[in-house]
Amino acid sequence: MRGAAGSVGAVIERAEFGRTGHRSSRAVFGAAALWRMPQEKADEVLALLRAFGVNHLDTAADYGDSELRLAPWMARHRAEFFLATKTGERTGAGARAGLERSLERLGVPQVDLVQLHNLVEDEDWEQAFAPDGAVAALFAARDEGLTRFVGITGHGLRVAGVHLRSLERAPFDSVLLPYSYVLLCDDGYRRDVDVLLDLCEERGVAVQTIKAVARRRWPEAYDGPRFSWYEAMPPGPELERAVAFVLGGDRTLFLNTSSDIRLLRPSLEAAAAAAAGGGGPALLDEDVAALGITPIFDGGALDRI
Repeated sequence: MRGAAGSVGAVIERAEFGRTGHRSSRAVFGAAALWRMPQEKADEVLALLRAFGVNHLDTAADYGDSELRLAPWMARHRAEFFLATKTGERTGAGARAGLERSLERLGVPQVDLVQLHNLVEDEDWEQAFAPDGAVAALFAARDEGLTRFVGITGHGLRVAGVHLRSLERAPFDSVLLPYSYVLLCDDGYRRDVDVLLDLCEERGVAVQTIKAVARRRWPEAYDGPRFSWYEAMPPGPELERAVAFVLGGDRTLFLNTSSDIRLLRPSLEAAAAAAAGGGGPALLDEDVAALGITPIFDGGALDRI
């Protein structure tokens, strides 16, 4: 990422993050972008986020050095940010230990949100919801004050249905799932997402989205640098319309930015202008054709990343 904050026009609008009482920026910083970044460069990212009014950070225990890069920010600016992390552990003991390690790495006594990372597969789900599983442990940690809220995340086209199942078993405060124009062209996925979003709206569950600017999986022959496990859209009007598709609709959705740090400023600029809408299906169909956008999930083999 070149430079620091630079010239910034509009700041990103904020909205109630579900029933948490926090008004979060509609663009959430996906802190996987800090994976192996030097602290000096990470601090430039902080300046950019603050310039755009981003006040919500989303990291995870397995995002490389991300939690460590956030720690100096927390030491100086903790009150400015809603801080979320994730654990991929499924046992209660593992989830508790993972959360405690995240708190240590972040240098904070409490996070605002801890999320069960990619809770989709049946075996993982059963283990997490067992009496000695991660779900009970994280809600116990909430009661002890180590986190204020508990959420769930997931990838793939089965995730919306699994999130519905999870919400029937536990009062999660947030969900996270893939959401883009091309993914929602899958009728089955769109139906599941619509049901999930209706339930979340009814219960005050915050909805975070990922993969808004995904273009396709990397071509097998590509041997250049990769800043994400998928190929993202380049900066330009197509990316702007992809962001507006998520943020410019009738639903209150939050967009998590890509791990490709080169797209952070373009994505934040698009988010700041997203109230104008995405241009409608005709333009989005043209974007799909122009960039060769294809789904990175298919409900089957492509979901296993």
